[in-house]
Amino acid sequence: MLRRRVALVLGVLLVAAGVTAAVLRGGGGNSRPATTTVVLQLKPPVTAASLRAAARKVQANELGLVPVLMHHRIRPDGGDYDLTAPQFRAELARLYRENYVPVRAEDLVLRQLDVPAGKTPVVLTFDDSTKEQFFYRPDRTIKPDTAIGIMLAFARKHPDFKLAGTFYVNREPFAGVREGPAMLRWLVAHGFEIGNHTKDHIPFQLLNATQVQRQLVLGGRVITSAIPDAKVVTMALPLGVMPKPAVLARRGSWGSESYSFRGVFLVGANPAPSPFSRKFDPWAIPRIRTSPHSGVVDFGSTFWLDYLAKNPGERYVSDGDPAHISFPRAHARELRPRFRARSVAY
Repeated sequence: MLRRRVALVLGVLLVAAGVTAAVLRGGGGNSRPATTTVVLQLKPPVTAASLRAAARKVQANELGLVPVLMHHRIRPDGGDYDLTAPQFRAELARLYRENYVPVRAEDLVLRQLDVPAGKTPVVLTFDDSTKEQFFYRPDRTIKPDTAIGIMLAFARKHPDFKLAGTFYVNREPFAGVREGPAMLRWLVAHGFEIGNHTKDHIPFQLLNATQVQRQLVLGGRVITSAIPDAKVVTMALPLGVMPKPAVLARRGSWGSESYSFRGVFLVGANPAPSPFSRKFDPWAIPRIRTSPHSGVVDFGSTFWLDYLAKNPGERYVSDGDPAHISFPRAHARELRPRFRARSVAY
């Protein structure tokens, strides 16, 4: 009996050490002991050196640039602020091919960029909640040549290209159809953010302070009337015009209602700085107008995607670990000091 107990304890110790353990069966006669092989694969400990090695392997740079693309309508003839359906499909294909991953505007401003290692976040935004962005056919299926229809079809072919983005809505979303509120709820349920774009899309230079706040409160009502528990995190300025005083774009009130945002988006012409960078200003985040024009210095989306393709060291590249912020040591001065404890410089 003592021999059996000693053998059992020895076997347990050997298994815990990750080696082959012999489990001895009791009994007399000519019975032979049976052996069972158990191998435990222990993960190596996470050290500063291993974090640096992992970041270096994918050339992570979480202090790099993040493109925020501004879309409007998807229409047959395109336009300066619009794309055709084939152009939008080509844009998605390029983003996928060049290792971009769609995220929401709120993910950027809240610094919640959970992106696979080696990938770059891209914020897809859609202004004005038009029927060219999301609409139903008479049979209640989503119209395939709308922005949502195209994105759904693309995601079916590329399951690792997740659906994400932000819709900045005005009054009567998606042409004021009866299903408008339900369509907003559908978007949230499928990974999209709904942001404030005011009720009537009036440029703020034409409004006084009270009117600005009224527009933003009523714009919030458009969202909360459809999604009562909505937390509206970001807003996009109509035509990119900042109100006076500028603080009204961040917070304010009208009547008994108030608003407060975590990020304000412009109509800019360049990629946004990393949210971990000293250069990041959450109250003035630039967006890039979508443009299919290759080789043209119009500072549209094709121009900037070309630029980042030619200068990969300037774009945000994830280390795949949301708990840390990795970057080449040469960029250390760009890190906002509050994030030093999370930094991995290699």
